[in-house]
Formats: sequence, structure tokens, C-alpha cells
Amino acid sequence: MIHPTAIIEKGAKIGKNVVIGPHCVIGKDVEIGKDTAVGPNCVIEGWTKIGSGNQISASVVIGGPPQDVKYKNFKSFVEIGDNNIIREFVTVHRAAEEGGKTIVGDGNMLMAYVHIAHNCHVGNENIIANLVGLSGHVEMEDQITIGGMTGIHQFAKIGKMAMIGGYSKVAKDVPPFSIVDGQPIKLYGTNYRGLRRRGMDQQLRNEIKQAFKYIMDPKMNITQAIERIKKNIKIGKELQHLIKFLKTPSRLGIVGK
Repeated sequence: MIHPTAIIEKGAKIGKNVVIGPHCVIGKDVEIGKDTAVGPNCVIEGWTKIGSGNQISASVVIGGPPQDVKYKNFKSFVEIGDNNIIREFVTVHRAAEEGGKTIVGDGNMLMAYVHIAHNCHVGNENIIANLVGLSGHVEMEDQITIGGMTGIHQFAKIGKMAMIGGYSKVAKDVPPFSIVDGQPIKLYGTNYRGLRRRGMDQQLRNEIKQAFKYIMDPKMNITQAIERIKKNIKIGKELQHLIKFLKTPSRLGIVGK
């Protein structure tokens, strides 16, 4: 299942039923799980662990050194989970400090030319469209959709089930369940259709929609909005998650506030 022109360095661990295409280079500290397919001209290097059932298209580079002037060839890692679709020319860089990790979870689709920079943590079942760039230390939760040609500022946090419109400049945290767009980024409310597609019932969608009315009220700061949410809306696990996210922003702050 390994093309004769591929270079597999001694020490690499290759699982059962792995396919490796022509002219690939697989480094000595790389581990690739079973049933993963690696297309032609890929480079997988560094201390990289890739799970099972992944589809990796042509000319992908995983585990390369970070684009950080402070990096001095430390031992750092990339970990990629299972059943991801990684399309052409995607790049995933290892962490910028010794022992650090860049992490991509399970079931994600990374479309062509996506860049995942050092120390990013990407959750599960996210869809990241063509030419999206994640700067260092970005944190993405689960089931997020990011439109093409969007840039994500370093240290930004993106909450689960959020939708980011294409060609956006994301320089603040994006709350869970929200829809944002623009340059600069603007909060437009809940990702109502996306929540429905993910199977969320109407009552919960309406409760989240009401919560965002408080969050978007220009007369309220985040603390006041949270107090109003707690007072007027039934707090289940989804709203608990939203409140926790709002209480623990990154250094960039919350979009819309």
C-alpha cells in the first residue's frame, strides 16, 4: 500500500491498511494510524501522530516547524485524531515551545490551503473552508463552520456551533451558537439554522436566541447580560456552556463587546 517512490524514514510507525502515495516523505518520529490514506507529494515530519481513517489529499504538509522566530528546534508535537478529511495544500505546524502540542480532533473537514498554526487546538466535526488561516494558539470548539478566506487572530477562541462568514477578519472571541461576519467582525445573533441542522430543538434554539438579545444589547456589558440571562431564561447545559465561555474570554475580548 506504499508507493515505491515514497520515502519512509526508519522509526516511523505505519498502521494496517495505510495507503501512502507517490513521492511522499514520512519522518522517523511520525505515527500514522490504520486505514488512513495519504495522497501524493505529502510531507509528514516532526513528532506527529495521526489517527485512523483519515483522508489526506495531495501536497499536504503536517508537523513542519512553526512560523515563530522564537522557535529553536524544540521537541514539540502535532496530534491529529480520526476520520478527518484534509484536502490539498493544507499545512499543520507543530507547537512553538518544548513539549507543546498542536491538536486537531476527529471528523473535521479542512478544505484546500487551510493553515493551522502552532499551538492551535481544533475540536471535532468542524468545517473550515478554503484559504482559511488560523494564527497561533487559536482555540476552536466543536461543529463550527468557517467561510473561505477568513483570517483568525492569534489567541482567539471560537465557540461551538458558531458560523463565521467568508472573508472575515476574526480579531475577537466568537461566542458559541453565534453567527458573525465582516471586517471588522460583527455579531449578528444566533446561528439559528445551523443549530437546527445540528438537531437542536426549537425551544432551546429560542432560549439561546433570547440570550443573544441580552448579549447584543449595547446598554449592557457582559456581566450584566449574564445576570439577565440567569434571571429570565432556563439554564440548561448549553446556556451554561455559553455563560462559561463569556466569563473566560481570551485577551482579545468578545466580539460585539
